[in-house]
Amino acid sequence: MTTSHKPTGIASYRPDLAGNTHAVSSGHHLATAAGFRILEQGGNAIDAGVATGIAINVVVADNTSFGGVAPIVIYDAEADRVFTLSGLGRWPKSATLEHFLEDRGGDIPTGMERVIVPAAPDAWLTALSDHGTMTLKQVITPALELARDGFPVSRGVGRRIAAAFEGFSDWPSTMEIFAPEGRPIAAGERMVRTDLSRTFERLIEAECNAASEGREAAIRAARDLFYSGEIGEEIVAAVQEGGGFLTMEDMTSFQVGKEEPETGRFSGPEGEFEVYTCGVWCQGPSFAEALQILDGHDLLSMGHNSADYIHVVTESLKLSFADRDAFYGDPDMVDVPIKGLLDPSYAANRRSQIDLEAASPAMPSAGDPWRFEGRSAPTGYAYQPPEPLEGGTEGDTSYACVVDGKGNMFSATPSDTIGMAPVIKGLGFTPSGRGTQSWLDPTHPSALEPGKRPRLTPNALLAFKNGHPWMPFGTPGGDAQVQTTLQFFLNQAVFGMTPQQAAEAPRFQSKSFPDSFWPHAYHPGRLDLEGRIDDETAEELSRRGHLVNRIDDWARITGDVCGITRDHEDGTVTAASDLRADAYSMAR
Repeated sequence: MTTSHKPTGIASYRPDLAGNTHAVSSGHHLATAAGFRILEQGGNAIDAGVATGIAINVVVADNTSFGGVAPIVIYDAEADRVFTLSGLGRWPKSATLEHFLEDRGGDIPTGMERVIVPAAPDAWLTALSDHGTMTLKQVITPALELARDGFPVSRGVGRRIAAAFEGFSDWPSTMEIFAPEGRPIAAGERMVRTDLSRTFERLIEAECNAASEGREAAIRAARDLFYSGEIGEEIVAAVQEGGGFLTMEDMTSFQVGKEEPETGRFSGPEGEFEVYTCGVWCQGPSFAEALQILDGHDLLSMGHNSADYIHVVTESLKLSFADRDAFYGDPDMVDVPIKGLLDPSYAANRRSQIDLEAASPAMPSAGDPWRFEGRSAPTGYAYQPPEPLEGGTEGDTSYACVVDGKGNMFSATPSDTIGMAPVIKGLGFTPSGRGTQSWLDPTHPSALEPGKRPRLTPNALLAFKNGHPWMPFGTPGGDAQVQTTLQFFLNQAVFGMTPQQAAEAPRFQSKSFPDSFWPHAYHPGRLDLEGRIDDETAEELSRRGHLVNRIDDWARITGDVCGITRDHEDGTVTAASDLRADAYSMAR
């Protein structure tokens, strides 16, 4: 028995929220309301996206930080162009692999030693300065009010704070916010973030003091306060006091990159699609590669969530993740054959390696994308397949997307958890502990190096349909992100689901690759299936060699996806949000 993509009874547990003008969808209803408020005040999608993202840094307090990361993809309707902002910091120049091997016994411990340069503020302010229309004061005010006046902790955030409590209970500055009475703050209780609201006020003051120089220069003045001024000095002092490596030189020399996106193409029953993602400093291009591998399969005839469909999607993801592990790293320091990896001929080559009747018992071998660039692998390149490693995984990240009445689109994945490093007293946020997504194997392309960016899991996406901008979309979930967004996309592009139906459909995820978080747990052959996928399908997948593991009917570990589609002919926007956590949408 297969699960039909044609719903019976109610079409979805939530309605698709449609409007004629604009929409916001994000990982928390208060953040969505913040962005919608900016749209109603006349802001564009970038203004509203930045407002939503910074509000997420306040209310999704466990899984994102204002001092964290924020990869962004933007469609500028006037320029008819898609571009990305890297939103990822670098290891301090004095941090070395040898320190962690020799002084830390081959470990990357939690705390300030894993802190890299905070990148989210630069990403938010660069997006606002270059492509917004409003001041920082206007777009940050909703977040400031939430931080200053407080907000009720949601059930999802409360549950995750409780789960993380043991990891941060020795950090007084974190306890002050997340466990003010000596126990984890619970769902429904009011969280107040006074120090963070004061940080926002200081940024507003810096902007106002430079207002006579014009909007963009005033926003840059706020940015300078963070990266080369007093706030930067306070960040560096706190990190160094905790044993970290960050210096003012690391802060002042940092700038997010504005880059062309990487692109995956797919022909489906519902149209011709291009999906844009950030570069190989994150896992985003693995979505594009998996999508192109799947482009040669008749997925519709297999049936939605049939054994055939789940098998071929899983095996395609394994191939893409094998290439992710073998090749992805900071392109400023690593020769990544991304042109070859995203060549359609390479996708066909990888597709031919899928056995339709038998699962790969582990992550497959990496491919040879070099020859699709007309060259050989660089001298000294010697990828070593990983060994199985027991362990759990970290969850992180939230998501925000916006579409405005002019067709501008904004897609961002803010992140960094409360368990990575302590909150900085007086500033109210955690500095980016994203060093946890580095390797200590010097032969790995994402091995730790001074000034290098770790390989990031958060990745924002934006799709075109039949040559027109169609949908920003994304999700939290660590290594589940690419898998969840791929299923969300295929549910619409192949099976004709509405965005909300696509968000609610049962999910599956492979664990047959090294986890991106330290210490990189690896469970060869494991395939998680949500409980709503029927037993006959699970049994058939087991027969093909998948190590099936049952998870909840609505499992948060599979993500919390959001997306907004736009009809290019009449401008209708349709927003969707997941039931698995706290996501909510608004449209008008």
